Amino acid sequence: MSPLERAALVVILLVAAALRLTGLDWDEFQHHHPDERYIAWVATTIDFPALGSLGWADLEPTTATFNPFRWPPDAASEGIVVFQDERRDFAYGHVPLYLGVLATRLAERVGPALVPLLPAGWSLTADVLNGAGRIEFHHLTAIGRALTALFDVGTVLLTFVLGRRLYGVTVGLLAAALLAVTVMHVQLAHFFTSDPYLTFFTVAALYALVLAHGATDTRRRWLCLLLAAAAIGLAVGSKFTAVLLFAPLLWTAWAGGAARRWWGETAAAVAVAALVFALTNPFALLDRTCPAPEERPSFGPLALPDGLARSCYLQNVAEQNAMVRGVADLGFTRQYDGTLPYLYFIEMQLRWGMGPLLGVVAFAGLGWAIWGALRPTASERTGRAWLRRLRAEPAVIPLLWVVPYFVLTGSFAVKFMRYMQPIAPLLLIFGAALLVAVGRRVAARRGASEDARSADRSGGRITAGLAAAVLLFTGLYALAFMAIYDQEHPWNAASRWVYATVPPGTTLLSEQWDDYLPATMLLDGQRRRREEFPNAELTWLSSPDAGDDEAKLLANLDKLAAADYVTILSNRVYGVVPRQPERFPLSSQYHQLLFDGRLGYELIWVGGRTPRLLGLSLVPDTFGWPGLTPPAAVADALGGPTISFGRVDESFVVYDQPLTMIFRNVGGMTVEEMRAQFR
Repeated sequence: MSPLERAALVVILLVAAALRLTGLDWDEFQHHHPDERYIAWVATTIDFPALGSLGWADLEPTTATFNPFRWPPDAASEGIVVFQDERRDFAYGHVPLYLGVLATRLAERVGPALVPLLPAGWSLTADVLNGAGRIEFHHLTAIGRALTALFDVGTVLLTFVLGRRLYGVTVGLLAAALLAVTVMHVQLAHFFTSDPYLTFFTVAALYALVLAHGATDTRRRWLCLLLAAAAIGLAVGSKFTAVLLFAPLLWTAWAGGAARRWWGETAAAVAVAALVFALTNPFALLDRTCPAPEERPSFGPLALPDGLARSCYLQNVAEQNAMVRGVADLGFTRQYDGTLPYLYFIEMQLRWGMGPLLGVVAFAGLGWAIWGALRPTASERTGRAWLRRLRAEPAVIPLLWVVPYFVLTGSFAVKFMRYMQPIAPLLLIFGAALLVAVGRRVAARRGASEDARSADRSGGRITAGLAAAVLLFTGLYALAFMAIYDQEHPWNAASRWVYATVPPGTTLLSEQWDDYLPATMLLDGQRRRREEFPNAELTWLSSPDAGDDEAKLLANLDKLAAADYVTILSNRVYGVVPRQPERFPLSSQYHQLLFDGRLGYELIWVGGRTPRLLGLSLVPDTFGWPGLTPPAAVADALGGPTISFGRVDESFVVYDQPLTMIFRNVGGMTVEEMRAQFR
């Protein structure tokens, strides 16, 4: 690499770090992300025994102090409720959890020495090193978010080295730059959840496999294969989906090895992957104390072999599999009813995850890479010749991860945007390679030069122009997205309003499957608790079999008639129920009646935070898809000129940028008067 290229890489990594490490306190550590909240809650009870004294007694699942599947006896943590000696459902890999705990223990050791040396106002000082004196539950979250951000910066670096290895320095730098400003990656780097760790270890494994494929020295090849296997073990230990990485592992062992030894390399690599998984996820193998699964209303039958039926890990994997296949009828997954396999994932990336220009480049790059691998060249007259070329082509290795992953994941009934993160770096490598190839082809067709050197320069200028357009648009989108971290989280702002306005003891209605107000917080030196305000839930999204009946409607209207306030914290319910009138013929009418004031309620508080740049707000459309007309006050609250990329996946907005509304009962309507409004 030239000095200029090294400098470019440093700038890319600094930009990636700045985008990911800014706004670690995006919710003032109120734990508004439910998965993150649960992981941090479990983490407060994880206590590792000293390695020198580790014995079999420490690995007993019912008493182990670092078993994610069970609340250990006598565990406690300040400021939160910790259960005692009970099983718990932990549907995540051990690796992110353990890394977060280890990083927190390290920060606790070095913090007291470093805090006096650093400015008190830094997030590093107050949050990461805990100069603010937060309780363990909050400090773990701060450390977890910082660690996730650093891992995602590491993914940017790995994207560069993999892209350079496959297509050259230009592609590596461009792919890394594109990933640095990819909004989906920036957002997910702010959450202490599993997907960024899965992505990091996946790209690391693929890079090691590409190195093994190109190695001419046997020892180097073995080393790279075993490193790849270790990374696969860590990836599977982060999220079970990574088992698909065994496809490129087997291909690499077969394609680059001699016929007499490739099976031995495969066996050794698989053994290393299994060993690393076992060491980093011990209770996935050891804990078989969970009751044998039976038919469950939500998840249906969990088909597990008799010998493994009590494995807590496999039960969680089976339940997650039931969820993503649509077998489990859960309120928070019904948003995907009626969405198209594969196309919905692509649509959400083009609209919000990557943005329009980058999304087109990424998926076009995937198509270009697949076509380049599958299309026979003029010299390939036989299938054997075509196969020889594939065996020699290193780009086939990441394709053997991306294509099976997208084929499988794209078919899921449940389509959270984050499911695309593990293939996003590879899509951007292919997209960057496509931009370079397009630049060269356009230059060649124009006949811009008479020699190869000037042709390269001309192609480089065209590539630079295309890349600059994509980078500029995506970079501005990322910059606008960062503006949400300069604004108070709507649930916190709404909580402050409740404490200041609503008398304690007043019942606040919330919606089932969503969060509820107010959040416990410190106001003017006094700790105010959500328990001051009783909560009752409206169940519009409930009932898995019969979506609606008269009894359900009257029960909800009875709550509405008796209450003074109704809170709607996000689009989790109103974005789903009105779209399913066949299933919810009564409930689907509720939100528009509420918004129109026909149930006697008036919107008195609305808040949200949206991406903003130069006075222009980028507002996700949460009302158009369910066919609702929002209250006029919603548009007034957003203020200023707005644009939108259209409908949005709920998971993109519900955690860090939800639109929140509070309605007050001003009409005092009876149940009968409200019932008359429903058809």
